[in-house]
Amino acid sequence: MSIEIKNSEKPIKYEEAIQFMEKRLKDLNEKKAPELIWTLEHNDIYTAGTSFKEDEILDKKIEIIKTNRGGKITYHGPGQLICYFVLDLKKREKDIRKFISTIEKTIIDTIKFYNINTFPDKNNIGIWYNHESSIKKVAAIGVRVSKWIAYHGFAININNNLSKYESIIPCGVKDKGVINLKKIKDQNYNDLRKQLIKKFMTNLEN
Repeated sequence: MSIEIKNSEKPIKYEEAIQFMEKRLKDLNEKKAPELIWTLEHNDIYTAGTSFKEDEILDKKIEIIKTNRGGKITYHGPGQLICYFVLDLKKREKDIRKFISTIEKTIIDTIKFYNINTFPDKNNIGIWYNHESSIKKVAAIGVRVSKWIAYHGFAININNNLSKYESIIPCGVKDKGVINLKKIKDQNYNDLRKQLIKKFMTNLEN
């Protein structure tokens, strides 16, 4: 399977990442470039997917970038690992639900490597953790599909600033909070990026 793996160590501007993905989408569709999996971080930014509502912005002073991905409002920032992809579902099964399940399994498998058990929720997209008798989100997923090419991606909270979520209703879910891996279990997550790529590649082949 020919997939380019791209790892960016320094933060990438959100707009630049989207432009890069959209160009890759076009090139992949025209068979001019391979599929892509890209891990990176963004500096502080709030983005809104196609189904967000204005009342989900609690602090009206924050700047929101509207995007064409699915989903609602979320926050990106240092300490959160983003995994973007441009993947051709025509090479696999043309099944968007199955592809989302592959992403969910990849995140769960990656986090399980660190002896943390997480789970998906069919009513609220993302990956969740039972924390002190409440359910909190540890990873967000936002996907768009064009001509059976899936792009955008998902984000895992490792040691990001959770207070940033207080300005929004994250992903439109009012009754559940947000958490990061460091708060769940204070350990070394330096290899998480490597584990994520490994699990993603394995799950894409199954």
